[in-house]
Amino acid sequence: MVLILDVFLEILWKPLAADVAAAFAFFVVPICVAVITGVLLGWALRPGWVTGLLGANSESRRLPVADYAQSSGPNSLAAEAVDTSADEKLIYGSQEPVVTDEDLEHLFRLVEETDGGQVWQKMMDKSLPNMTYQAWKREPKTGPPQYRSSTIYEDTAPETLREFFWDDDFRIKNGWDDMLLQYTTLKECMTTGTMVVKWVRKFPFFCSDREYIIGRRIWESGQTYYCITKGVPCSTVPRRNKPRRVDVFYSSWCIRAAESKRDGQMTACEILLFHHEDMGIPWEIAKLGVRQGMWGCVKKIEPGLRAYQAARRSDEPLSHFALMSHINTNFDAVRLSSLESSTGSSAETVEAEKPKSWASNIPRYLIVGGAVAVACSLDHGLLTKAVIFGVARRFAGIGRKS
Repeated sequence: MVLILDVFLEILWKPLAADVAAAFAFFVVPICVAVITGVLLGWALRPGWVTGLLGANSESRRLPVADYAQSSGPNSLAAEAVDTSADEKLIYGSQEPVVTDEDLEHLFRLVEETDGGQVWQKMMDKSLPNMTYQAWKREPKTGPPQYRSSTIYEDTAPETLREFFWDDDFRIKNGWDDMLLQYTTLKECMTTGTMVVKWVRKFPFFCSDREYIIGRRIWESGQTYYCITKGVPCSTVPRRNKPRRVDVFYSSWCIRAAESKRDGQMTACEILLFHHEDMGIPWEIAKLGVRQGMWGCVKKIEPGLRAYQAARRSDEPLSHFALMSHINTNFDAVRLSSLESSTGSSAETVEAEKPKSWASNIPRYLIVGGAVAVACSLDHGLLTKAVIFGVARRFAGIGRKS
């Protein structure tokens, strides 16, 4: 290590840029080969990550919702869904509904923290006068990082939040979701409220825009709403190079009444969100972007919600999307929870995050090595080199903080 440092120092003190470049070629070539090899291997292995993610989801144990629905009263899933299967098959042209009871079961476990996944690591705790926000993340062995957040809005009813987050017209009109560029309804079921929509979302300048084909549906238990949105296949919309299709997408939430921070009354509302997606960019970069931009995006939601409430008070007509959010499937969450407890799922243990191995430090070494190459290619004195090394060291240290 000392010998390598001596060589670097000797290179830095060479008077001419040509001499520096020639001497440093021995270091640049191995770094370039390592980077190119890593990129090629990463793209080659990417289908395996997606396959692993789908496989992990399919192996999760099912709760007996169907059995409960057959044996319970008029408020059960069976009472609402007994005649919807044929309706959905007719509309969607498939043998299975787009969003199913299994999706409800999975979201229910996430809300109750009985899904058997890893421990959630806290990321953020912020607040505004009329809103409090907390966020967590976890990184499964397969698939992209997963995020969980709890946002409590003062002076809000669950029904209003249900309409607000379902209303794509208002997203564009108000602009609170400034990443949404286009939206199109592809299919819908007037019996279950299930919709298939296409979104085009804006990404930063170094990425192309992304296209999402989303299936969504709402279940209701009392005044608690389980809203599911996820990526679904759609053969009628051809794939294009731009915008790029995002296949692995899950963004679902539970909306329920909550205590107000002011007086303890149930006049506030909580939305518990679970989100993950594979955007087609390195996950380390995606994590950095989420961490840096999360609070900025969340802060824009609260003014949008207040504008939506004002529009409702002025008797502005509801959009078609808001009306679709009223078509829900009823189920008994208490009964479902008791069935889950009886099967022992609540006793499942969750894993804590394992310490990262030395291999996770390789990207930082490449960053620092690249900075050395840039610094040594510029004959602008030690000050310029020191600045470049400082920036590289700070950027490389991000992984340790995350």
